[in-house]
Amino acid sequence: MENKYTGKTFIVEILAILLGLLFLVPFYYVISNSLKPFAEILTNTSALPKVFQFENYVNAFEKLNYLKVFSNSLIITVASNVVLVVFCSMAAYMLVRTKKKISNIIFMMFVAAMIIPFQSIMIPLIKTAGTFGLLNSIWGLVIMYLGFGSGMTIFLYHGFIKGIPKELEEAAIIDGCSRFGVFWRIVFPLLKPITVTIVILNSLWIWNDFLLPSLVLQNPELRTVPLATFFFFGQYTKQWDLALAALILGIIPLLIFFFSMQRHIIKGITSGSIK
Repeated sequence: MENKYTGKTFIVEILAILLGLLFLVPFYYVISNSLKPFAEILTNTSALPKVFQFENYVNAFEKLNYLKVFSNSLIITVASNVVLVVFCSMAAYMLVRTKKKISNIIFMMFVAAMIIPFQSIMIPLIKTAGTFGLLNSIWGLVIMYLGFGSGMTIFLYHGFIKGIPKELEEAAIIDGCSRFGVFWRIVFPLLKPITVTIVILNSLWIWNDFLLPSLVLQNPELRTVPLATFFFFGQYTKQWDLALAALILGIIPLLIFFFSMQRHIIKGITSGSIK
């Protein structure tokens, strides 16, 4: 039976296009105003730039010390993703395969931790971090991201691992593979679709996070891209032209990462549906 193109379909498509354009409005304001002189931003915010001022990006790049803050953000994001994927995948695997009541209790504790607001624990967190010497440390921040990201990451891995046939692991054990080897050689490669999804979600969160790094990283040499961008806003001045250009410079790496990983997501979904 052929699907006919009806008036209802046309209306739905128009509404979808309008909704898409509505979501693109903030991007238009950021991009267009990042190419204007400061005075033009104040006087004519909505219009396109009269003259495209690419010097904003050059000045923002220099004042941000972009290569330094970019490397800080990259190290934090990559390291946090690695520890989250390694530890949380193993934890989720053991919680799924260990059929004991304590496993369900631990899993529910991780899930419950997802609903605790960060603001309610940030003061005791910083005091504890100071006691253990984790402040002004990139690796201290990575440890905190492991704690805060474990709930969602274990939750996603837990649901995916339950769909993996246990017979694959039993066959590997019969062939002489250890429990550790079973996980890394058999189970973990099958987790690629959900691992890609987890890495993307955690990267968006960690790269764009402002509050936790602002509390932990007081040393200017350790600033991330969001922290460095914040310093365009002083007590008496707000450098909107440079700040908006800095926002674009901070977004570009994430866009490149997302589009480069997109094909892996689609491939993982299609291979999973065939299985």
